[in-house]
Amino acid sequence: MSIIQNIREKGTWIIFTIIVIALVAFILQDGANSGRRSNDITTLGQVNGEVINKVDFEEKLDIQVQNYASQGIKREQMIGYLWNQEVDRLLVKSEEGKLGLTVGAKELSDVLFGNESPFKQEFTDKVTGEFKVNDAKQALAQIKKSKNQDQINQIEKFYIAPSIQNRIRNKFQALIVKGVQVPKWMLEKQFNESNSIASITYINVPYNTISDSVIKVSAEEIATYLKDNAPAYQVEEGSRNISFVGFNASASGADSAAALANIISLKDSFLKASDAVSFLNKIGTEIPFYNSYISAKSIQIPQKDSILRVGVGNIYGPYVDARNYTIAKIIGTKQWPDSASVKHILIATANPQTGALIREDSVAKKLADSINYAIASGASFESLVAKYSDDGGSKTNGGKYEMFPQAQMTPAFNDFSFDNTVGTRAVVKTDFGYHVIEILKQTQRNTAYKIAYLSKSILPSNETINTASTAAAQFASASKDLKSFNANAVKQGLQVLPAVGIKENDFEIQGIGESRTFVRWVFEKDVNDISEPFEIADNYYVAIITSEEKAGLLSVESARPQVEGIIRDQKKAEKIKTSLKGANLEAISISAKAPVQFADSLNFNYTMINGIGNEPKVLGAAFNKALVNKPSAPIAGNTGVFVVSVNSIGTKAPTRDPTYFAADLLQRTRSNMFRSNIALKKIATIQDNRSKLY
Repeated sequence: MSIIQNIREKGTWIIFTIIVIALVAFILQDGANSGRRSNDITTLGQVNGEVINKVDFEEKLDIQVQNYASQGIKREQMIGYLWNQEVDRLLVKSEEGKLGLTVGAKELSDVLFGNESPFKQEFTDKVTGEFKVNDAKQALAQIKKSKNQDQINQIEKFYIAPSIQNRIRNKFQALIVKGVQVPKWMLEKQFNESNSIASITYINVPYNTISDSVIKVSAEEIATYLKDNAPAYQVEEGSRNISFVGFNASASGADSAAALANIISLKDSFLKASDAVSFLNKIGTEIPFYNSYISAKSIQIPQKDSILRVGVGNIYGPYVDARNYTIAKIIGTKQWPDSASVKHILIATANPQTGALIREDSVAKKLADSINYAIASGASFESLVAKYSDDGGSKTNGGKYEMFPQAQMTPAFNDFSFDNTVGTRAVVKTDFGYHVIEILKQTQRNTAYKIAYLSKSILPSNETINTASTAAAQFASASKDLKSFNANAVKQGLQVLPAVGIKENDFEIQGIGESRTFVRWVFEKDVNDISEPFEIADNYYVAIITSEEKAGLLSVESARPQVEGIIRDQKKAEKIKTSLKGANLEAISISAKAPVQFADSLNFNYTMINGIGNEPKVLGAAFNKALVNKPSAPIAGNTGVFVVSVNSIGTKAPTRDPTYFAADLLQRTRSNMFRSNIALKKIATIQDNRSKLY
């Protein structure tokens, strides 16, 4: 729930309570994780001397987590995203200052209440999609009028300041992009080149005519190549590589059999139990009892059809449901609609996020009864929603919830909406307070079921866990280096798996899963160190740090897969060149034992050549007037060595209007400028303390 919504719904003191709780939780969490991390660190990082404060970052992180919670994005994922966002903000900030970019009062109003308004989510009509600008302005004015500094600061920090920053950043980007122009001479040159065509006769001796095995590439040659081509092989962020083995601690066949026997022993008692709720509360179950009805269409469980066929009072199972054995019991049935529309007014008694008291139960009940009486006497439901309702989710929509399915609402709210007929209105109590609910619409009624589930997990026994844990500990103890690590794995029939490119701020290791603790170990220890067993999910893992890639020039070992083939082809090219003899293509063809071939309609802007592939050097030679009717020197291309003779160079009728060509060229050129932050980052001084705090 957003800040503005909280302010509108709950009042000043609730916001203050939430902030205090969040800060206390943050401090406690920081203390609990003080082993490696220092509690006195308040600086998460710096960008060109500008500090990224830990507390400010955490507040922004909490907001981002709330905003993206519905998309399933986790807090750990948001940390990296928000860090990059903050770095980009500070990178651009100094440049914006130099340019004197600002946002005036009228412009700020346009930003806050225009198409990109940060208040759109809270003030958009869910039915019509209309952004209620006046409501947003009134809410903001009320907050300012209240003179409550906590509220004002929150709005400024999380709504107004980011909006200003985004607008200034857009101005900065626009200045860069709009400042890029294409000179007339370049436009004419590229337009002419786009309409240039050539035909060639050529000889091609592919590199694969020489076996890779006869060409050796040394570490020294790779190092020299890296040095000569350093800009293309830079590592911006260091990483480490590990090898690991896993020891399975998940439930065994014997554990599964024991779990099955346990639930079977409870089957008869579950069947005979007259009060399923009390029985489940006493015995315990992995699937909480939902004390209401759900239509067959909405039930999403294994063996659904078989369960529904057993009838009221009967049971089905046990059956396997994920990692549980489950028995289902039909408690009752009703004829209910699949979905319903209602309007309601919530008089809250407690804050659902914090549990903090909003008003006494008796006070809330009296107010709800008075509102219900007023409606019965002719008062406008919608006006009373606007004045009294504490439910921000429906307040801007006249208190309406449109066509919601069964089991979406809290049970008492749900039961009233589906158990009664259209037009019924009453005061209903839930955990949130008292609701004045009126049923507006319902779909056709069908059979709905109340089902209780006795569900028991298939858990590994202590024996299973101890066996895996002991085996992992013994393996770690017996492995002293990479050689013994691999030898022990072979001896025990364990598969050694690699995990490469692990970065210091990662929360997950490929092939293992989420484990920030494991990642920290990887960077706290040295290459060739072997870990103690890490318990992650249903496995124990033992790892060895095999190598490290430091920031800067790529290492020879890491570069070999990329570079070895390039150097090998270069060496093959030199061998092939020495075999090409003759004054013309025909003679060279004989010496090379390669046919003379022909290619035409080559376009200067397309390096892909039919029958040849992507060969920029060959294309360049095709438009070299000095090679008309003359063989070129051997050309080392991507796939082989070529000798080219140009037959003709000419132009074709333009296929594009010069105006459109110019506009497209300008757009493509400007699009590269959107990567301006990358250039700023390369010359910036960035200090990153995330790994010390998370």
